[in-house]
Amino acid sequence: MTVTLEPPTPARPPASVAAVRVPNRTTGGELRAIKIVFYRELLRFLSDRIRIVTALVQPVLFLFVLGSGLGTLVNLGPGLSLRTFFYPGILGMSVLMTAMMAAASVVWDREYGFLREMLVAPVRRGSLVLGKCLGGAVIAGFEGLVVIAIAGLVQVPYSPTLMIEVFGIQLLLAFTICAFGMMMAARIQQMQSFMALNMLLIMPMYFLSGSMFPSRHLPTWLTVLNRIDPLTYAVDPLRRLVFDHLHVTAATRASLDAGVSWDGWHVPTLLEVGVVAVMGVFMLAVAIAAFSRSE
Repeated sequence: MTVTLEPPTPARPPASVAAVRVPNRTTGGELRAIKIVFYRELLRFLSDRIRIVTALVQPVLFLFVLGSGLGTLVNLGPGLSLRTFFYPGILGMSVLMTAMMAAASVVWDREYGFLREMLVAPVRRGSLVLGKCLGGAVIAGFEGLVVIAIAGLVQVPYSPTLMIEVFGIQLLLAFTICAFGMMMAARIQQMQSFMALNMLLIMPMYFLSGSMFPSRHLPTWLTVLNRIDPLTYAVDPLRRLVFDHLHVTAATRASLDAGVSWDGWHVPTLLEVGVVAVMGVFMLAVAIAAFSRSE
């Protein structure tokens, strides 16, 4: 019996692996990432008509329904209605609600897996967070413009200087609230949890800010809560700007627009705006750090 030995099969060369090239991070790439995330936020907002309408309804309800109803019980003096007093707080509310909802989109992106795709992009996560905050701030600023447009309905004059200054404070507040929302959304996995936390924080922030009552002669515990509320330092400058264009007596203004004080020292407007800006930068840094450690 003859046995034929076949030559050994030569070893196959290893399969070639396609090289993956990760582009270097550049300033242009980071700016492009910020622009893309910013543009995406605008597109999502403009395509959601229900979100646009609901964001406008709540400030209008507070201003005209609550303001008119309570106005029958309160007499603030000649030439001044409760709706006019509420108006600066409603300016703050208009951006507060919308900015927090913009931050909520992060939780949606996490649930549907899109956030993971964004985080593996060869850009710094801080650029993604900044793009989200800028997009949310512009969207909230747009909502604030609508409330500015109805100023005449509550006896607030259409002064160009007033409108520009109010809009600037609204944009700054919107950015700060977006950064605050991003800081919360960094660790929240489910939309239900974010919305529950949102309702737990938003309404107390609004009511404690002095939007519906003067910030003077408050109980000690309420004074402390009012002073640590970031919304306080936006509502007070807004009220001061509005009252600068109203014709009210000195006694009425001293009672309703006393301003914020720290241990008896009256806080100037520029410092209050600076407090809002510093809070926004700090919370943005915390949000960026949280996203850098997540996923």
